[in-house]
Amino acid sequence: MKEILIILALQLVYVPIVTMRTMMLVKGKTRLASILGTVDVFIYVTALGVILKDPSLPGIITYAIGFGIGIAIGSYIERKLAIGEQLVQIHVSDYPEALKTVLGEADFGLTIYQGEGLHGERYRIDVLAPRHRVKELKMCVRKIEPKAFMIVLEPADFDGGFVKEDEHRLIK
Repeated sequence: MKEILIILALQLVYVPIVTMRTMMLVKGKTRLASILGTVDVFIYVTALGVILKDPSLPGIITYAIGFGIGIAIGSYIERKLAIGEQLVQIHVSDYPEALKTVLGEADFGLTIYQGEGLHGERYRIDVLAPRHRVKELKMCVRKIEPKAFMIVLEPADFDGGFVKEDEHRLIK
């Protein structure tokens, strides 16, 4: 029973760390990803050693269940940390003057593009927003443009420019 609890505890720590390591790697935070990678391999080898010392069906099942629960925990932590930025594309039919004003007052930087769709002129507003503010951004848009079509993208990389954020920092 002691081994089963150890396996479960290790999985509940190991898998969220793996999830965070993967997210940090995707976001280009390689230094943090390498530190998390070192910790995750240590825990993995330890858990595997416990299970291989006395492979039993309850131990294997606990390992699998701990893995599944660990993924849920890691995903939850990653969403709560909301590290990085997301690109929100907002598509509307009419020139978005009111939306431009509201988003500017809410401290979102934006760029407006004009194009042509199947049914005439269309406008796209691009906003690179901190992940922790995307829900707020979408709520602002829905108040002004309830029929707006929005796409949220995860930029792999960007360089230069000014991102309005709580600290008004320059992205380099």
